[in-house]
Amino acid sequence: MAAPRIAITMGDPAGIGPEIVAKAATRLASRIAEGALSLIVYGAVRSLSEAAGRLGIPIPFVPIPAGSAAGSWPASAVVDVGIDASGVLTGQISATAGEIAYQAIALAVRAAMEAEVDAISTAPINKEALNEAGHHYSGHTELLAELTGSQSSVMMLAHGDMRVSHVSTHVALADVPRHLTEPRLREVVKLTADALRRLGIARPRIGVAALNPHGGEGGLFGREDIEITTPAVRRLREEGHDVTGPISGDTIFVRMRAGQFDAVVAMYHDQGHIPVKLLGFSVDPASGEWRALSGVNVTLGLPIIRTSVDHGTGFDIAGKGLASEQSLLEAIDFALMLARGPAREATPSRHAGSGDRHGDRGEQGRARSRSAGRS
Repeated sequence: MAAPRIAITMGDPAGIGPEIVAKAATRLASRIAEGALSLIVYGAVRSLSEAAGRLGIPIPFVPIPAGSAAGSWPASAVVDVGIDASGVLTGQISATAGEIAYQAIALAVRAAMEAEVDAISTAPINKEALNEAGHHYSGHTELLAELTGSQSSVMMLAHGDMRVSHVSTHVALADVPRHLTEPRLREVVKLTADALRRLGIARPRIGVAALNPHGGEGGLFGREDIEITTPAVRRLREEGHDVTGPISGDTIFVRMRAGQFDAVVAMYHDQGHIPVKLLGFSVDPASGEWRALSGVNVTLGLPIIRTSVDHGTGFDIAGKGLASEQSLLEAIDFALMLARGPAREATPSRHAGSGDRHGDRGEQGRARSRSAGRS
């Protein structure tokens, strides 16, 4: 059996992406040599080489041109996106860096859609740089949904046995209630259950967080939990799903830590992100600095497998050799688990991912970075 082939997108070349990719490659060298894994990196070869040079480590990636036949790829390769990275300055936002990051994602998505790779693991992008390059997306999740022709997608964060999916993510808090609809909630629960089964959990137990404090306190603090979440959960249970809710947001994550749920569905970005990152961040008690961040960001609902680091571009520590590759290693391992799981229900759109090499428009640490929490 051929080794699973994981595509890694380098992320913003001005951030810590090239550094963590280089470090992760070094950590995985023995597994690649043993034939247990194959890595294909997409990004700027120059940025990867410079990062490796600063770290004083060799990079075993063989450069291959974009568009080369997958059958000829070595077990460890890097695909250059063909954009001059000489003007990219470490730690600085630029349209060039944003374009390199975008093209890496577009090429990797095409490879996944054409089954040339089994999954994608992404290093962090900078949303401002992405938008300066003319690609107006609020993050990886939304970009990937469009590149794959998907109608919608779901963000799941995972840290050990703590798994949290989100009804809404990159929207203003004032807009969150209108994103809570019964169809959306049903979609998030079903995609979460499917992901858990692919991870080997035969009968997933899912808790649904309340939108309002105390579930709305009988309507005193809002009626969404009564009028939308409660009937949706009831119907999901009638269909055979082991789902419970709405449960107050201040207790549901404690119940998951106690082993009562395999995953929680959060209503909005911070409700789901804060508990996961509170556990995932490792803080040096003496200095108060972040030492590491453990966790994985997974996009559900796509016709491809995509995992990501659970931190940002770390511009303030980029180029200093401080960034940890731990979250990227976890993302790669998570991608491998999903790739080996039961067949996915999603079917790739026949036209999705068929744009030109620039892509049709159709989320660890030593993460003491101020931007380490962006996803």
